[in-house]
Amino acid sequence: MILSRERGYIFVHIPKTGGTSLAQALEGRATATDILIGDTPKARRRRGRVARLRGQARGRLWKHSTLSDIDGLLTPPEIAAMFTVTLVRNPWDRMVSYYTWARAQRFDHPAVRLARTRDFNGFVAAPEIRAAWAAAHARHYMTAADGQEHARLFIRLEALADDAAPLWQHLGFRLALPRLNASARGDYRRYYSDRTAAIVAEVAAEDIARFGYRFDPGE
Repeated sequence: MILSRERGYIFVHIPKTGGTSLAQALEGRATATDILIGDTPKARRRRGRVARLRGQARGRLWKHSTLSDIDGLLTPPEIAAMFTVTLVRNPWDRMVSYYTWARAQRFDHPAVRLARTRDFNGFVAAPEIRAAWAAAHARHYMTAADGQEHARLFIRLEALADDAAPLWQHLGFRLALPRLNASARGDYRRYYSDRTAAIVAEVAAEDIARFGYRFDPGE
């Protein structure tokens, strides 16, 4: 997450949407007062500032904080006045990214344990994963403590060149995004059975309908 009072924007980083690339590009032009919450290079250097803010925030301050989490740092009306932006991604592609990332981790977390002990189909079908994804739609991340969604812009990762135009207009400059955390896993569709494709369609139904995603983008 990035909170920039000076430039009047909040970037919310939804997991596995390409957000690290945008966060790193944004922090390259960060002002001295910007609050950078995450593990990008400049954010790591400013962790002391974030640590001092933790007692003020309603929720957890980490790179995937929601707008509700930062209540106390900003009020809902203050959040509503900001240019609030996030990235979204085709849920079927995002699920594969999540699985391959989790398999590579070593820390103790339910998703990591599942990914390291199950194949992709078993991972997607696990009740814990289904429940987590059904609860973590884009609206969840962009809803403030007043229960209202405050999202000025959703940028589809697959259409970033077009969708990001309002952000560049707000900032007054364009950013070139580095390609970070890329994998060589290939076409996401090859991971799926009919059953697991249907499971993702169910648990991500809100985002699929809202952003016009399909399992096969060529259809």
